[in-house]
Amino acid sequence: MIQIERKIFVTATLLGLVGIILGAFAAHGLHSVLTDSALESFQTGVRYQIYHAFFLFFIGLNSYLSFAQKKYILGLTLTGIILFSVSIYLLATNPITSIDFSFLGPITPLGGLLLISAWGFLFYLLLRHKN
Repeated sequence: MIQIERKIFVTATLLGLVGIILGAFAAHGLHSVLTDSALESFQTGVRYQIYHAFFLFFIGLNSYLSFAQKKYILGLTLTGIILFSVSIYLLATNPITSIDFSFLGPITPLGGLLLISAWGFLFYLLLRHKN
């Protein structure tokens, strides 16, 4: 297995593992302390994290992509998840922490833009690929 694919698979597995743990934590541990709106926001972060874990598995298995292209998509996706999902986790749990994470509000859409960019870049590469 090529090193970048191993890195992608490890990253995807870790994102999936942490996503499942956070989803269970939200459903069982945060249900009684967060508002329905905050809980739904938290679960949105979990869903997008898990969606992108599967996306990375697809990237790792894709034979049409070069090493550099896979590395670029991994970087966009991982940075996007950190900015998007992690900022949502912190913002949603803000009422139960002693730290004010409201300054992270503008970071969430930037993470979303990076996730969109990863998908857009893949779309561009697949359109341009010659059989």
